[in-house]
Amino acid sequence: MSIVAQAFSNHGALAKAINGFSPRQAQTDMALAVAKAIDKQSPLVVEAGTGTGKTFAYLIPAFLAIKPPSANAKSKKIIISTGTKNLQEQLFHKDIPLVKKALVSDAQVALLKGRANYLCRYRLAQYQETRGQLDANTLTDLVKVKTWANSTQTGDIGELVNVTEDSGVFPFITSTLDNCLAKDCPDYEQCYLVKARQKAIDADLIVVNHHLFFADMALKDTGFGELIPKAHVMVFDEAHQIGDIASDYFGEAFSTRQLVDLCFDVLQIYRSKLMDVKQLGLAAEKLQKSCQEFRLLFNFDPERGNWREKYHQHRFAQKFAKLKVDLDFLYQVIKLCISRNEIIDNCFDRAVKLLMQYEVMANIDINGISFWYETTPRHVVLHLTPLSVADKFSAYVKESRAGWIFTSATLAVDNSFEHFAQHLGLQGASQLLLESPFDYLQQSQLIVPRYLPEANDKNRAAHLAQLAQPLIKASKGACFMLFTSYRVMHQVAEILADNIDNTLLVQGQMAKRVLLESFVATDEAVLLATASFWEGIDVRGDKLTCVIIDKLPFASPDEPLLQARCEDVRRQGGDAFAQIQLPQAVIALKQGVGRLIRDVSDRGILVICDNRLVNRPYGETFLKSLPQMKRTRDLSQATAFLEMIK
Repeated sequence: MSIVAQAFSNHGALAKAINGFSPRQAQTDMALAVAKAIDKQSPLVVEAGTGTGKTFAYLIPAFLAIKPPSANAKSKKIIISTGTKNLQEQLFHKDIPLVKKALVSDAQVALLKGRANYLCRYRLAQYQETRGQLDANTLTDLVKVKTWANSTQTGDIGELVNVTEDSGVFPFITSTLDNCLAKDCPDYEQCYLVKARQKAIDADLIVVNHHLFFADMALKDTGFGELIPKAHVMVFDEAHQIGDIASDYFGEAFSTRQLVDLCFDVLQIYRSKLMDVKQLGLAAEKLQKSCQEFRLLFNFDPERGNWREKYHQHRFAQKFAKLKVDLDFLYQVIKLCISRNEIIDNCFDRAVKLLMQYEVMANIDINGISFWYETTPRHVVLHLTPLSVADKFSAYVKESRAGWIFTSATLAVDNSFEHFAQHLGLQGASQLLLESPFDYLQQSQLIVPRYLPEANDKNRAAHLAQLAQPLIKASKGACFMLFTSYRVMHQVAEILADNIDNTLLVQGQMAKRVLLESFVATDEAVLLATASFWEGIDVRGDKLTCVIIDKLPFASPDEPLLQARCEDVRRQGGDAFAQIQLPQAVIALKQGVGRLIRDVSDRGILVICDNRLVNRPYGETFLKSLPQMKRTRDLSQATAFLEMIK
């Protein structure tokens, strides 16, 4: 028996470290495949159904590769990339210490987050001097930050539990790639970000997230220390997310926020150190005004759209040109102040870079690229995104000569990895599809209710609320309602509030983590949520026995990047629906479905309120991709099942 298989056996390392551990063949199979990919330094794609235990299945062979038992084998440096910061924390603080203990490993492990997660001592000191420019709430939070800054060892702003996640103070106490002074910073030696990166460079295993990984891979964050070229093994957990993230980082972005931040820093230095250069203040205020006017051209509510189409409209082209004129004027004034102060030198570099980025967004006639925009309440972000990253990414994988492991509970569509592999150029990778060990036929039911109105029917919210009420009653709360639209979610929430006594928790009322904690802590609660609750949520036992999904999660046809990709497929004679829209929706649905059964003892019902699942040919593709559940269209069977398990 190999040393990896031994670790997962009845008397192996995990059985000794975890009470009640029992070997699972699928987990051992995955661990052996991961070990082989590490040894051969080749790519591997694994779908591991919920309950397989994929985390240990890649951690055990990873740790064994760090300090191999064979004297001839070289030790390997490992990077593990996860979908979110929460998963990073869970890996680093819970799963990895357990594996280290089980294997009696002395491997050095580091947790590394993006720069926005670390306190910038220099910027904090700057805004202490100019606090008159900040509003009352931000000033209050600044005082809390100052107190915390005197005691923190890591500078990780996640430690700031008494400051809300959306506080306005964070832009003033953290750095961006644009405004970081790097080695010119007087606080460089004490910089928390530099210390965290150095620790990561020295570590045997580093835990990062996908955004940070691709920022480094696309060389968008200089000074990361080039961690990736030094690694021998890359493991991507929640790998279904990385296609779109990779596309973003291989593209470009230009935003009015970058311009406004530049103006803000110029005004700060003008008011405190360079008061003799009045043109600095005038130029910065002029550009700020142009940014506001450009934002006002777009709809009030945040939206996404095609930048090429907007650019061809005279009023948008005119205001966009005005941004260039005012940015160039500010650049010329800053140029006169070079060498007078390290911040103004940094502002000059930023102005040069922004002028270059502007030209990229004005050159809209390049093929194979999507030009799109998105707006926030105050800003406009312009994006240039390549329609395919397959060539670039596959070349990177090949040149690295490392082992690349991609795993998730949702990678396959109708038992095929074609969609995932094609997106990233991984057609030659080894593939492994492992079904969940859960007995879905006994533990669950799938209901597709009859007589539902069409997705765009104005009475749909009323029907959904009416349908949900007997299910909520039968499950005694313990219910998730997952929506593809905020509008429908709020409509259903309003109706339910008048008709049921259960505690209603609606996304947006409080932070996601707090909302989930409230759901678990509150008896008979019902949670209504949209996209961000479709994945990464783990509620076990009788706290969640009913998941209602409002409709199949097809992306909006107005989504500009999706539009561009579909058009590109059609130009090549392909079927955009079958190749892009359907696979994306199947994977999203699988994520939503995965919220229901999280343990061998869990039981519950899944209700998908979309007739297309049974009356459209593509419905079969969805059904084949889901776990094998008992199916019915009769709601009374669903309520009977719930009453039986409650």
